[in-house]
Order: sequence, then C-alpha cells, then structure tokens
Amino acid sequence: MTPLDQKINTHFPGLVVRKDLVRTVKGNAIVPSYVLEYLLGQYCATSDEATIQTGIETVKEILRKHYVHRNEAGLVRSNIKEKGRYKVIDKISVALNEKADVYEAEFSNLGIKRVLVDSGTVKTH
Repeated sequence: MTPLDQKINTHFPGLVVRKDLVRTVKGNAIVPSYVLEYLLGQYCATSDEATIQTGIETVKEILRKHYVHRNEAGLVRSNIKEKGRYKVIDKISVALNEKADVYEAEFSNLGIKRVLVDSGTVKTH
C-alpha cells in the first residue's frame, strides 16, 4: 500500500472502497455496485490484508442472506410471514398516497407494494 493510500485510510476510516474488491466480490452477481461499495466500506476499509479477506467473506455472507433476487422473492416473502421480521437488501421507493394521506413503500425485487411508512421515517431518510 502506498503512503498516500495509508494516509487516506487514516483520515477517512470506513469510507475508502477499493474498486478492485468490488469486481472481486461481484463476479456474476446481479448486485448493484453501490450496495457492494457500501458493504465493502463497512467491512474492508483497512490496509490489513487479513482483515480485508475476512471482510470479503462477511460481505459475501451478508449478500447471501439478505440480498433479494427476483427469482427468490417468494421464498423471502414466506420467511417474512413465518418469522414476522426479516432483514432484506432491496431497492425501496416511497410515494405519498394523496387519497389516503399516507406514505407507501414499494420493494423493487421483493415485489411488495403499498407498505405503510411512517412520515417520520420519510423525513429522516
């Protein structure tokens, strides 16, 4: 690692993403790059190779457990129904339903629509 890379890691901990790791983790997966970059920034933002390898395995495990693929949406919905709660990584859009005066979310890959969202959550995010 160059002195510049070390300096950047020192001053911006948890924010540095090595783009070569994005390509390594992504492979043939259909995961958006920004999702990978966020996770790699959380678990691999260091200069220590052992920590990076552990972080890569952690990222792969998180994606395996929580990223929703469209062809697995039914299984994930079933898990949500059975467990009552389930963490997912998916693209969410929120819109105001003017007739009912409520915010409703739509999960892109999961295929769930009209999920009520508190206005405080919308303002926060």
